[in-house]
Amino acid sequence: MLDFKVKIGLVPDVRDLFDFATRKGIFEPAKGVENKDKVLKYIKENFADDITEFCDLEWLNELGVVYKNSDCDKVCDYLKEQKVDAIFIINCNFGNEEVCGQIAKKMGLPVLLWGPQDMVFEENGQRYTDAQCGLFAISKQLRRYKVPFSYIENCPVESDIFKDGFNKFLKVVTMIKNFKNLNVVQVGTRLTPFKSVMYNELELTEKFGINVNNYNMAQVEAKFKKCFTEKQDVLKQEVIELKEKYDTAGLDEETLLKMMNFVHVYKEIFEDTGASVLSSECWTAMPLAFGANPCLAMSILYDMGYIVTCESDVHGAITNALLTCASRGKEATTFGEFTVRHPENKNAELLWHCGPFPYSVKDKNSKAKLFNTKPSFKAKDGQYTIARFQGDNGNYTLLGGNFKTVDGPVTFGTYMWAEFKDWAKVERKMIEGPYIHHMSEIYGDYKEVLEEFCKFVPGLTFDPVE
Repeated sequence: MLDFKVKIGLVPDVRDLFDFATRKGIFEPAKGVENKDKVLKYIKENFADDITEFCDLEWLNELGVVYKNSDCDKVCDYLKEQKVDAIFIINCNFGNEEVCGQIAKKMGLPVLLWGPQDMVFEENGQRYTDAQCGLFAISKQLRRYKVPFSYIENCPVESDIFKDGFNKFLKVVTMIKNFKNLNVVQVGTRLTPFKSVMYNELELTEKFGINVNNYNMAQVEAKFKKCFTEKQDVLKQEVIELKEKYDTAGLDEETLLKMMNFVHVYKEIFEDTGASVLSSECWTAMPLAFGANPCLAMSILYDMGYIVTCESDVHGAITNALLTCASRGKEATTFGEFTVRHPENKNAELLWHCGPFPYSVKDKNSKAKLFNTKPSFKAKDGQYTIARFQGDNGNYTLLGGNFKTVDGPVTFGTYMWAEFKDWAKVERKMIEGPYIHHMSEIYGDYKEVLEEFCKFVPGLTFDPVE
């Protein structure tokens, strides 16, 4: 499964000066330490939670800041020992660009750069920190060392600018952490008719370190039979609960039990393989082997934090993982494909799939039913982010953007009507570009998070959907 916990190394720095111990006025170390104390306190009180942890440099010296070049290795050793996922350079006065550049280069992790806005101007003209000025110097040193970094505009730590920027960085770090450790397990072989979902396993490993493994249908069949035999009491209770949510008319008890059994099968495959996400065969081999479809199980599992992407779409599974991490696990993704144009709105398109949307995205006024054994309901209205990770001729891009839902005709399956600014351009992009019709969506706006994520992944380019 995906891991949404991140640990951030807080790296406050100040300027190293020949009169460091006695300096007063501009670049006075004590004023930088005041900034550090205020910022660290605010961050820990407002951003630490069960999935966000911090460590700092209070152990390093009496000031709790780094300023000596000779301390770089000591700081890096500590941060590695703490197993941080990213570092946050907090420039508390003009700072030391070489210290920041060296630490960032040696750590090789996502970097966030920011400094608190100077708010104190004495009547005699005295300033104390000039943190913004130092940020210009540090950023250039990061560039020289070819260190990608995120940046929050120079502002007070209590501002919404800082809050939004810091939360965005935490989302990006969650994406990076999971992406570089991604274990995608393909259940069964690719659906033969779907050449569109082909992927290059070797490239995914060589370019991004993504681990792709397989779980064959003989293994699935053995596990299905075992679960179905051992979990009858559990399955019967789950079918009772299912009928409280869905209209199951026309489906016999045996079929419903088999449909629910897929939930346990997939969960055990996750456990057996250590998978981050699964990409599964669905409507060809599954009904032939088991007399049931796995779409309902996929819908249920999305809301349990397990991603099982249908139609053997490995790129789709990767995209679902990225979007889920962008929300830090707070939202479940949908997997709707571009299907048909809206009959009246020239900029709207049907995002649809046979039934894998999580129940949590169901519109409260839409009655859920099982149509041809698959979930069928309309998704809730609002703003969504749409994305697609795609490889094509050795090049990899991450399509990303936003849309808002609109009213449209009722149809079967799980679906929403998505309105874009200029659908004709999006359609042409799909036809002429590398993307297939499968798309991943998530409730909320994560476009900037996706774009920032690509900054930290060599070989991956962000591509705006419009």
